[in-house]
Amino acid sequence: MGNAIPTIQDWKNLFDAALKFKKIAPWQWMWDSDIFGVQNPANGEIGYCCIMGAAKEIYALAVYQGSEGLESYLRLNTKYHSESLFDLYTLQKCVMLSFEDRANLTNEDLQIIKSLGLQFRGHNEWPLFRSFRPGFFPWFIAKEEAEFLTVAIHQAIEVALQFEKNPNLLSSIDEDYYLVRVPHIENDAIVWKNELLKTQPYKEFEIKTKPVDEKLLERINKLHILQKDTWEIDYFFYPSAVKEKNERPFYPYIILWVDHRSGYILHHHLANDKQELAKIPELFLHFIEYFNSIPKTIITKHEMTYQLLEPVAKSLNINLIKKEKLKGIEEAQIAFFENLR
Repeated sequence: MGNAIPTIQDWKNLFDAALKFKKIAPWQWMWDSDIFGVQNPANGEIGYCCIMGAAKEIYALAVYQGSEGLESYLRLNTKYHSESLFDLYTLQKCVMLSFEDRANLTNEDLQIIKSLGLQFRGHNEWPLFRSFRPGFFPWFIAKEEAEFLTVAIHQAIEVALQFEKNPNLLSSIDEDYYLVRVPHIENDAIVWKNELLKTQPYKEFEIKTKPVDEKLLERINKLHILQKDTWEIDYFFYPSAVKEKNERPFYPYIILWVDHRSGYILHHHLANDKQELAKIPELFLHFIEYFNSIPKTIITKHEMTYQLLEPVAKSLNINLIKKEKLKGIEEAQIAFFENLR
C-alpha cells in the first residue's frame, strides 16, 4: 500500500460518500456480524465490510483488507481467544469510516474539513477516516486507501439497501463464502454485481529463523546447571507506540521471561517488528548462560514461540508446553498498561 497523500478531490469524494452513508443509517437494520465484500477495482483484493452502530456505541464502516484483514475481524469477534483485546485491536488490518465527536479529531482532520467548506455539529456527527495495520498505531489514510474506501462506502450503501428489502441476502450455505460486490466492465463502464465468492486461505507470517548456536549450547551443557522451576516465555504488543522521524508510529513487541510460580519478571526484551521475534532462542540461551539458571519446564502461548524454542528445549532436555493462558505474563501485561496510564 502506497503512502501518497489524498488530493483535495479524493477528500471531497470520500466525504460525499460518507455523508450519503450516514444519511441512510444502515445500522438501523444491520449488525456488525452481517459481513459482505467489495472487490477493489485497482488490485482485485476483497475488502470485507462490517457496519457498526446497532449497539449505539460506535457508528462506523470498517473495511477489512484481504484474507489477513478478514482473519483479524474474525479473531476480534471470536468469543474465546487467547490474545488480549489490545493485541487483537492492534492486529487489525482495515480502513475505517467512523462518526465521532469533535474532540476525537486532530487538527489535521479539522483542517481537511475546513478546506472542503464543510461544517458539523453534535455527538457522533464528525466523519473520521483511519487506517489500521497490524502492529501500527491507527493513522491517517493514504491516497490508495481513500480511493478504495470511497468505492467501498458506495457499494456498502447498495448492499445495505438490498439487505433492508431482503434480510436473507447475506445468508450462505458455507461459512467460507461471502457475498461480494464485483466490478465488471460493460460498454466501457463499470457495472457492479453480486457474487458469492470463497475466501482465500490466510497464511500466517513466517519468520526467517537462524540455526541454533551450537557452540553456545555446548557451553551451557558443560555448566551442568541444576534444572528447576517453570518459566513462562512469550510476547505481546507493548502498549505505547513508538514514532521515528517521518514514519508511522508502531507498537513494538515485548518478550517476557516470567517465573510461573511467583510471577516475577526474570527478563524482558523489546523487538521492533515480528521478524525480530526470531531472536527468542538466542536471547533465551544468553540469558541462561549469564544468570546460570535453566528451567525444568517452559510454558508458551503462541505457536510461533513454541516452534522457535522447540529445538533449544530438546537440546537442553527442557519440557516445553503450550497453553492458551499464561497467568504470569498476563498479569505482567496488565501491570504494563497500568504503569502507562
